[in-house]
Amino acid sequence: MTTRKRRGGAVRVPPLVPYLFILPALALFGVFLLYPLLSAVSYAFFEWQGTLRGAFLGFENFVRLFTDLPFRDAIPNAFVHNILFFVGTMIVQNSLGLFLAVQLQKRARMQRFFQTMYAMPYLVSPLVIGYLWSLLLSPNLGPVNAFFKAVGLDALALPWLGDPGLALPIVILIGAWQWLGFPILLYGAALAGQPLEYDQAAATDGASGWQIFWHIKFPQLIPVLGTVTILTFIYMMEIFPLVYALGGSTGSPAGATDVLALLFYRTSFQSGAPNAIGLSSAIATLLFLLIFGTAILANYFLQRMERRLS
Repeated sequence: MTTRKRRGGAVRVPPLVPYLFILPALALFGVFLLYPLLSAVSYAFFEWQGTLRGAFLGFENFVRLFTDLPFRDAIPNAFVHNILFFVGTMIVQNSLGLFLAVQLQKRARMQRFFQTMYAMPYLVSPLVIGYLWSLLLSPNLGPVNAFFKAVGLDALALPWLGDPGLALPIVILIGAWQWLGFPILLYGAALAGQPLEYDQAAATDGASGWQIFWHIKFPQLIPVLGTVTILTFIYMMEIFPLVYALGGSTGSPAGATDVLALLFYRTSFQSGAPNAIGLSSAIATLLFLLIFGTAILANYFLQRMERRLS
């Protein structure tokens, strides 16, 4: 039994009352997140004939993903692309994003305006962003190639999304550009919360601007860096709308932009395989275990790093 103080005495609160307040949120979480998740995991262990569940297969669906075509070749290819998405996005946002956050901190007058401008693409649906960039980069009608031709740089008027060697880097850059506003806001908030006394004391001792940033400011950004890293990994491992809008369900051209979520989509809705539900559920289960396990490990190591720095 818990108590709550009030004027004139204390009121006894029944022990179940606090749980009643979280019950609606828990019910929504269970119905819309937990139940579908557990259902998808269970589907992966059965054989399916259309939407009719058949015999229990154990781990056979998982084995088929690594032994049967096209999964044997498509899964490693898609997984590598997911990792490249993550690495490319992290490089952009931890270099350009942190740089812009530091510069905006020095310019208080226009800080809010530029933070809003950088964050706007992140607030727009990735599907809309993808279709807009597909129009901008159209080889014949897009304004990007039209600009290069107008200034005499015809050699740069390339099929940006049609060349297998260019498509993946371009899509990664578009995704990093859309995501850039999020780390700018996080880094900016962390920088604004750092005490100015440390910077002033270091400057008094003769430290340069770079030394102040590297030895004083940056160590205090490690918790934010960890948060950005984990969230970016989760987002890039399950990325779907942007690559679907730019490369279609097959990850065009020639699978150069294929990712695990696209493979799951094709297996579920386009393969026509008799056991499509079982195989697609196995892909979804592997993707969940990969994201969840990596996020837990990353959080553990980042917390250890924070404790060493504190």
